[in-house]
Amino acid sequence: MRWQWEIKPDSAWFEWNWTEMWHYRHLLFRLIRRDFLTQYQQTLLGPIWVVIQPLVTVLLYVIIFDRVVGISTNDAPPILFYLSGIIIWNLFAESFSGSVYTFSANAPLFAKVYFPRLVIPFSITVTHIIRFFIQFGLFVIVYVFNLYKGTISFNFSYSLLALVLAVIVPAGIGLGAGLGLSVFLAKYRDLTNLIQLTIRLLMFATPVIYPLSIVPEKIRHAMVFNPLAPVVEFFRYAFLGEGMFTVIQILYSVGFAAGIFVLGAVLFNKLSDKLIDVV
Repeated sequence: MRWQWEIKPDSAWFEWNWTEMWHYRHLLFRLIRRDFLTQYQQTLLGPIWVVIQPLVTVLLYVIIFDRVVGISTNDAPPILFYLSGIIIWNLFAESFSGSVYTFSANAPLFAKVYFPRLVIPFSITVTHIIRFFIQFGLFVIVYVFNLYKGTISFNFSYSLLALVLAVIVPAGIGLGAGLGLSVFLAKYRDLTNLIQLTIRLLMFATPVIYPLSIVPEKIRHAMVFNPLAPVVEFFRYAFLGEGMFTVIQILYSVGFAAGIFVLGAVLFNKLSDKLIDVV
């Protein structure tokens, strides 16, 4: 006789039950749909806000950093330069912020019914990946307009690879770091302030509003340890022809994303069941 349910006193570090995750795939899809509906229902513009938010941010960056401060974007059009950095950064920051509050935001749901806890952060990350592709559509529209004007030239050689990395690496790092820190945030709520401060500071250590080429060489060597920096630079190189990176740096970013995801998932898998009474 096969048991349908087996209750164990402790969870293992590497006990991955992907079959159970597959059985709850319909819940995953419903949560993704719920996230979209709760964000854009009863709003004047609905899902158009996905495009308006980065567009307004880009316009502010162009006015402040390009026109007032005078930060160089090399030969890249400022709007495309800032938009490329913003959409990648938003994917990381929003995936991380959504995942790190998994327990504090869903404690009543976790206490009432059982389902694989990983479904919640996975649904959040997939939702933000969808938002990324919508915002990338805005990037493509502005990109085609600049192609028509002749201010840039298209090079298909690395574009697809750059797009794949721009999704996998930020989403993987955001999800992995969020999973790992969520188990500590559930116990120590004052970590929220430290996490928010770190995210704000990390943006300035990522070449979102400036190219890596204008950074002094001594500081530049330290900045490449930020795994998001090579991805942003590679994305800009593929689409805009401007960016500083090496193959080793790209491999480092991919390896870091894979490592932080595995580490975060292991911590989450081991400790999540013990936190229900805490939260």
